[in-house]
Amino acid sequence: MLEISAIPYEDKTLLHQLIQFYRYDSSEFDGHALTSHGLYLYKYLDHQWTDNYRRPLIFRVDRELAGFALVALGVPKEFVKLSEAELTNTINDFFIMRKFRGQGYGRQAACAIFDQFPGAWEVRQTAANIPANRFWNRVIGDYTNGVYIEKVLQEDIWHGPVQIFASKT
Repeated sequence: MLEISAIPYEDKTLLHQLIQFYRYDSSEFDGHALTSHGLYLYKYLDHQWTDNYRRPLIFRVDRELAGFALVALGVPKEFVKLSEAELTNTINDFFIMRKFRGQGYGRQAACAIFDQFPGAWEVRQTAANIPANRFWNRVIGDYTNGVYIEKVLQEDIWHGPVQIFASKT
């Protein structure tokens, strides 16, 4: 059974460790490199608890760590670029451990997040990450019955596809 819960600040180290797996997996698509200390940096780690619009979420399957999502809620229109809504939610990072992939847990987690935080959404993928783009198009397509828009940004701030849609209310 999938469980989703907020990551408290006291578990910041847990999120840091999971980000290492996430960055390792995605490095083939986004070019992230290890530091000389053998770690991947994530400059927004502390922001998950200091910015009140951010929500770090952990996924567990039968109490075992299975992944995480870093969500931003109610982002003003001038910062999201594509959504026409006054406030938009975004999934900034989303990760399912390899052991749990292909079993529907990513889909369940994404849909539960969309349901928990209703409203306008943007979900972005790195241009080279074709598997992630396929995943999000399937999940969002099913979730919205095909009522979403995908645009590809080629700007300084983002290069890649973005799905824009409204979650069920």
